[in-house]
Amino acid sequence: MSLRALCFLLFLTTLSLILAIGCLPGSLPGDAAQPGGLPPAASPVQARAAEHHVDLLDHASPYPEASVAYRWVEIIEEAAARRVDRIGAKPTIISRDMMISCTGMFDAWACYDDRAVGTRLGHALRRPAAERTQANRTIAIGIAACRCLEDLYPEDTTWIDAKAVTMGIDHHDRDADPAHAAGIGNLVAAALLSYRHHDGANQLGDESGSDHTPYADYTYYRPTRGPDEPLDPDSWRPIPFSDGKGGIIRPGFLTPHWYRVAPVGLVSADQFRPPPPPKADSAQMRTEVDECIACNAHLTIEQKAVVEFMRDGPRSTGQSGHWLRFAQDLSHRDRYDLDQDVKLFFCVASVAFDAFIACWDAKRYYNTSRPYWYVRYLKKGQLIQGYAGPGLGVKTIPAEQWLPYSPMTFLTPPFPGYSSGHATVSGAASKILELFSGSDRFAVIARRCAGALTEPGIPMARIQAVEGKPAENAPDSCVVDLVLPTFSGTADLAALSRMLGGYHIRSDNEAGLAMGRALALYCFPRYRAFWDGNAQPTSR
Repeated sequence: MSLRALCFLLFLTTLSLILAIGCLPGSLPGDAAQPGGLPPAASPVQARAAEHHVDLLDHASPYPEASVAYRWVEIIEEAAARRVDRIGAKPTIISRDMMISCTGMFDAWACYDDRAVGTRLGHALRRPAAERTQANRTIAIGIAACRCLEDLYPEDTTWIDAKAVTMGIDHHDRDADPAHAAGIGNLVAAALLSYRHHDGANQLGDESGSDHTPYADYTYYRPTRGPDEPLDPDSWRPIPFSDGKGGIIRPGFLTPHWYRVAPVGLVSADQFRPPPPPKADSAQMRTEVDECIACNAHLTIEQKAVVEFMRDGPRSTGQSGHWLRFAQDLSHRDRYDLDQDVKLFFCVASVAFDAFIACWDAKRYYNTSRPYWYVRYLKKGQLIQGYAGPGLGVKTIPAEQWLPYSPMTFLTPPFPGYSSGHATVSGAASKILELFSGSDRFAVIARRCAGALTEPGIPMARIQAVEGKPAENAPDSCVVDLVLPTFSGTADLAALSRMLGGYHIRSDNEAGLAMGRALALYCFPRYRAFWDGNAQPTSR
């Protein structure tokens, strides 16, 4: 099979997910696109002219009736995005921030339930029936979320406290009396944060062996080869990025110690470690690298939208934030109440956090490379087709110049490839949403502008150019509507996007999906035990 045929076959797989409810990407029937702009805004939920007449929810659409927990999750996501603006994306740390904040809300809520137990204090603070009012729940949840965010984002407390005020929360209230709702929020947050300050993440920078920087490695990880040494194709090494100022940077392995962080539902980080990946000189590796090159060189407009949607942009909240947004879509779609939302966000944030721990165990253990280096090793001295840069489309280039479809300032995430973090977390979170809701049905549509994160403002004809020739019959609009019919299909699409973009080979993604799904099946009953009332507080 030729490389072009192989890439086309893979695109059919993508389309089978997008077309599963009978609707092509692009402007939908009845959505008259305006020249140079987005189609007219639609109502959050409306009947789409799809084959099966399924109602689709617009992803991340306004939801005025949202619960207090839903609204706090929006603040949690924005706090993460603000830090990404300041220091860049650190998905492992983001997942922990979100897990802690959502767990704080759950632990506060549990005190006002007749069965649920908190993750740290169990049933010790359970309140009598007379105190189990919506007002008390709202205050306790808000105080707990506020305290967690203040601890996790100390540089942003002014903004966090201002957000608390908009939520009706007095952030000055440090009451520790459990008879008062603020006291419950303060007490559960203090217990949770005390435990998590020494959970192996090195939040305080005080682990033995670290350089006293928050979240710094203390396990003495080093790449097998330096930047000026010959390439070891089976081992990870930093990839040179543009610093955006005319210089070059080589970011090191992000949080290589993360396999030592205490999980929520897992017994150990290596519990679901996948089998070994293919070696660089194997026939399987050559096939998978050829596949990655071919697909990356023939990206359609729809595929570019998929790559960027799943990559999540410059204000990324990581896969944990992405799947929390999908969880919010589920809440919106099914009109969940506060009790359901607290449980849902606790589950999704926890499984994303646990999935990152398991994924980082595999990354650290196998320490594998990325397509950026595999292409340079296996195709050394050859000419291949590849992405030539913003507005330049695809050209025939030396293999040594091959690049993923990504900005030069963030070519590939700075850590080993096997297994894919996107695939692992997506497999895990999608399975949790299916288990929680009782169905794999998602029925959400996401609207994207293809190229907006990689080639902003450039006409489609130039983005799709081949060998310097602008694409004929390219659409004027970059707008693509991505239909997400199922949770599992959305996870598959997230995994596939990583190979289409050139960040991973197929094995990275398949191993990640399998590990994430197995992990979720194991962990969900353990998360559920906290609201069923038969869980024991976790211990290190």
